[in-house]
Amino acid sequence: MAVMFPPQRIRVLVVEDSPVVQAVLVKLLTDDPHFEVVGTANNGLEAVAFVARAKPDVVLMDVHMPKLDGIEATRQIMEQHPVPIVITSATIQAHEVPLAFRAMQAGALAFVDKSAQVGTPQFAEQSHQLKEMLRLMSEVKVVRRRNRGTPSGSAVDPSAGSAGERAAVVPPAPSRSFKLVAIGASTGGPPVLQIILSQLPSGFALPLLIVQHITPGFVSGLADWLAQTSRVPTHLAVHGAVPLAGHAYLAPDDCHLGLDASGRISLSKAERENGLRPAVSHLFRSVADTVGAQAIGVLLTGMGKDGAAELKLLKLRGAVTIAQDRASCVVNGMPGEAVLLGAADYILPPAQIPLFLTSLASRP
Repeated sequence: MAVMFPPQRIRVLVVEDSPVVQAVLVKLLTDDPHFEVVGTANNGLEAVAFVARAKPDVVLMDVHMPKLDGIEATRQIMEQHPVPIVITSATIQAHEVPLAFRAMQAGALAFVDKSAQVGTPQFAEQSHQLKEMLRLMSEVKVVRRRNRGTPSGSAVDPSAGSAGERAAVVPPAPSRSFKLVAIGASTGGPPVLQIILSQLPSGFALPLLIVQHITPGFVSGLADWLAQTSRVPTHLAVHGAVPLAGHAYLAPDDCHLGLDASGRISLSKAERENGLRPAVSHLFRSVADTVGAQAIGVLLTGMGKDGAAELKLLKLRGAVTIAQDRASCVVNGMPGEAVLLGAADYILPPAQIPLFLTSLASRP
C-alpha cells in the first residue's frame, strides 16, 4: 500500500510593522493548508536577520517600515541571502507607489495590493491574488545581487541566457523601416521595462506602446518611475493622441490600448481578453491590423498566455517579433507560450533587447 505524504507547504516570512495588518496576513496564510508562516518581522532589520538564520521559501514584505524600510531590506537580503520577495502594501498612498517600484528595482519580484477591508468582496479577491502570487514567486530561482550601484532590474539574472542565445544575440534583421514598437508584459515586467527604456538612446526613433498587467492604481506611478529612471519620456496613453517617436505610452487601468486606422492611440472598454483589460492580445492584434510589417512586437515575462497568439499574428503579417528568454523571466508563461507557437523571430534577454531595437529603429 502506497504511503501518501501531505504536500509540502510554502514557508512564508511576513514582514509588517502594523500589528493589525500583520495578524490579518498571518491568519490568511495559516488558514490555508498550502502555506506555513515560519516567522514574522516588524521591520526590515528583523527581516534581514530572520532570512539569514532560517531561509524561508518566500518573503511577504511591507514597503514603509521603521528602522529599515522594505527597499533597503530587500537590497540587503538579495545581496546576502537571496530569496523570492513579494512587496505588499495595506494602503495605496502616493508616496508608497514609487517605493514599490524601487523595491522591485532592488530585487523584489512582484507587488500585490492588500488595501481592502476584511470581509469585503475586494478583500477576498486580493487575498486570492496574494496567495497565488506567493505560490508562483516561491518557485522562482533568484540570484545574489552583488552590484549595489547598478541594479540589474530583476532578482533573476536579466542578462542570462544560454550560450547559443548569447552567440546569436542580434542576427541580421530585415532591412526596412519601422513605425512603432509594441510591448507586452506581466509578472516581473516593470524592472524589465526599466532595463529596456533606460538603455534606449535619447531620441529613439520610434514610439513605444506598452501593456503592463499591474495592480489597479499603480500604472500612473509606473509611468512616473520609468520616466524618472530612463531617457524615454513615459506617459499614460490618451485616446486620440498621436504617438511620438522616442516616447513610451502605457495602457491606463481597465482600458485596452491600440491604434485606430489613422495611427492615433485608441483606448477601449471592449470585452476582456484572456480575462484581462488591458490585454496584450488587443494591442498586438491592433498593431498587426494597422501597421503590419512595419511593427516590432516584444513579449516579456508574465504568467498565462496573453499576447502569445497575437505575437504569432504579428509575425505572419511580416513584423519583427521578440520574446524574452526563459533564463531571465520571473515567469516564463507568456513568452514561453509564444516560443512554443513559433511566434518569436528572436529570443533575447532584456539587456540585449535595447541594442536590437535601436539597430532596427535606425534603419532608413
